[in-house]
Amino acid sequence: MQYPPIPPIPPTNPRPPWQRLTLRWLISSLAIFAAVWIVPGIEFSGPGWQIGVVALVFGLLNALLRPLIYMLTCPLVILTLGMFGLVINAVMLGMTSALADQLNIAFHVYGFWPAFFGGLVISIVTTTLSMLAGDTQIQVVHVKE
Repeated sequence: MQYPPIPPIPPTNPRPPWQRLTLRWLISSLAIFAAVWIVPGIEFSGPGWQIGVVALVFGLLNALLRPLIYMLTCPLVILTLGMFGLVINAVMLGMTSALADQLNIAFHVYGFWPAFFGGLVISIVTTTLSMLAGDTQIQVVHVKE
């Protein structure tokens, strides 16, 4: 039996690229703030605008290095049914901490487990806020047989 192709979701309120970028940056900033607030072992001290710089560094690392790391660790990601992605999130957060230290920003992640749980919190908060802001759309498809 061949199923009909799934029609794409038409955008309900298309935003200009600069608005989407700004929205994602703000959501990332709030998600990192939530991780600092919730996870022991992740600390931030300094003016509030610096958490935006941390979000920018985190976003750049995710945009530039994450695809390469996923490609290199593809067998592990497949073998663990995607759960190795949580380890990759932890590595990205640890690298963000190291780069923030180089930029004299007081954002520190102390160890693997705080990075692991911080990455998990950031992923959950980012997904939730993106859905609430209308930046992420979910399509439910009913297949009739």
